[in-house]
Amino acid sequence: MRFARRASLAIGLAALAMVAVPLKPVNKAQAEVSLNSLPDVADLVEKLLPAVVEISVQSRNPSAGDGASPLDENPFKNFFDDFLKRKQGDNAKPSPDKNAPDKDAPDKDAPDQNNHDVVNSMGSGFIIDPKGLIVTNNHVIADEINIQVHMQDGTVLKAELVGHDPKTDIAVLRVKPDKDLPFVQFGDSDKARIGQWVIAIGNPFGLGGSVSLGIISAKARDINSGPYDNYLQTDAAINKGNSGGPLFDLDGHVIGVNTAIFSPTGGSVGIGFSVPADEAKPVADQLIKFGEARRGWLGVKLQSLTPDVAEGLGLDKDKLAGALVADVTVGGPSDKGGLKAGDVIIGFDGRYIESGRTLRRIVAETEVGKNVEIKIIRDKKEQVANVTLGRLKDDEKQASAADTQKPTEQAAPVAAPVLGMSLADLTDELRTKFKLDDKIKGVVVTDVTTGSVASDKAIMPGDVVQEAGGNKVTTAGDVADAVAQAIKDGKSSILMLVARGSDAGETRFLALKLKAQP
Repeated sequence: MRFARRASLAIGLAALAMVAVPLKPVNKAQAEVSLNSLPDVADLVEKLLPAVVEISVQSRNPSAGDGASPLDENPFKNFFDDFLKRKQGDNAKPSPDKNAPDKDAPDKDAPDQNNHDVVNSMGSGFIIDPKGLIVTNNHVIADEINIQVHMQDGTVLKAELVGHDPKTDIAVLRVKPDKDLPFVQFGDSDKARIGQWVIAIGNPFGLGGSVSLGIISAKARDINSGPYDNYLQTDAAINKGNSGGPLFDLDGHVIGVNTAIFSPTGGSVGIGFSVPADEAKPVADQLIKFGEARRGWLGVKLQSLTPDVAEGLGLDKDKLAGALVADVTVGGPSDKGGLKAGDVIIGFDGRYIESGRTLRRIVAETEVGKNVEIKIIRDKKEQVANVTLGRLKDDEKQASAADTQKPTEQAAPVAAPVLGMSLADLTDELRTKFKLDDKIKGVVVTDVTTGSVASDKAIMPGDVVQEAGGNKVTTAGDVADAVAQAIKDGKSSILMLVARGSDAGETRFLALKLKAQP
């Protein structure tokens, strides 16, 4: 099976077992009602089509030098190339705009069509402003050298990139027409319901102006394509070339930007994904205003709340809701607001937080500099903190609570076995051996017994235990004491905060069972 954004992108899917489910018989009257309820969208499509555009792109060839091309895997390559040549050649209607390509005077900036260092591709987009602003996918214009926009009436306009955001796969283009263009508006994708009718319009395989009708199959899909996945799933036919095109509701509003498909062949099998309008519109607005996406930053590392971790925190393991804070960036917004590792965030700015994935997306969508109320559970009690959001930057480096002084020379440590881990106090020698930064504090794991409790949790030599039983640890004895106290208190597991090797920013809570110790 393939997950297609481009012809060369693919992922494997697990086989699904078929389960027979008894169906209730449908009588003739019910069938007639169902047929009569199918929507007639001809009038609506006629109004929407002029605002949907085809986008042809010349971009740098990532396979240049090895003779390969992403388009070679496309079974419709020859058909696609013919369409592309016609779109960029003499059959294209010249635009009255002086900035647009002219059939008698090819764009001087456009690379040679026979140059193997560039590839030609096509996608879709839609006009959101009569002055010429167009939304599409980031992957449609990635590595762009030359972009042309083809209107439904045959007019061709040269486009410039306003801004793009790889994390949500949204981009905005600008053309300079000599008159106002037809345009469409974003709708409210949050109100969209599973089962409601939707219309996809785009440029599949170069067939511009193609319309397909279907329903919303699911919401909030995470397909592991980015940190903010929250896709609408639809069975409206989406194929290669539909990327960047609009998904409309029956009111004519854009509720999604068609972005990806699951497919064994590269063609539609009824599983397509669209970036919801509630995510795409704020990003597009920021790209237009700033030329880049500006996201809120909370300054925490998050971790999934599993049953064993919840039990270790004293929470109901059958009600796993919230985002577990595994670490807090020193000097960051959450640190200033009083959040701590081990807090479970259950509310953010008046919105319920179901998981860390939900929190990441909501924080990213929140205005930089806004003061928000955050509801947390700490020590089994609900509390409230107020945090002023910072701005997330791609090169943001996580601060550390450690001071910059190097540790003093210490005697060789004595490893203490605890739950299958051999633990030792940190020394310069061990920091060098395991390549541990001076900023990392805690107790280093020097060895792990195969088949032990620690091994089951994927703890490795070089990991650093920073907390045990809710308390910070600085010596191997601290960890052993915490384990002994947990056993004495009759607990079945102990919660530890563990840093992954040399990465001080990668910390996670692990619940280690106290039974069956080696």
